[in-house]
Amino acid sequence: MPRTREDVETYLYQLDRRFEDQNGTILVSTGADAPPIAIQIATPIVVFRVTIGKVPEDPAHRLALFQRLLEHNASDIMHASYGVEGSTVVLSGALALDNLDINELEATLSDMDLALVRHLPGLFEAARS
Repeated sequence: MPRTREDVETYLYQLDRRFEDQNGTILVSTGADAPPIAIQIATPIVVFRVTIGKVPEDPAHRLALFQRLLEHNASDIMHASYGVEGSTVVLSGALALDNLDINELEATLSDMDLALVRHLPGLFEAARS
């Protein structure tokens, strides 16, 4: 049976994840000092996105940040990846909505949670050092 937005919300309740709806986007709390994970249902996929911050203007800082992002993509995250959208660094992922299950949702959220906790300090340092 195809999944719906209501299924995603039900899974979030079952995972005991705090979230709120903001203009059709589900914002999942990741803690007091971390940005929320935004979930959008864009049938046939579920899109996960976290805004990390601005790309530094200084070429040396930009290079250091991009190097760190690529290293994390290659070795430390499985269900999401870092990218650049315009001048903003984002962490994003996507899952098929039709056969989404709670385990896939939990794995993606956990991967993003760990990335935020482990990577943000180093990314911010690379962007300004």
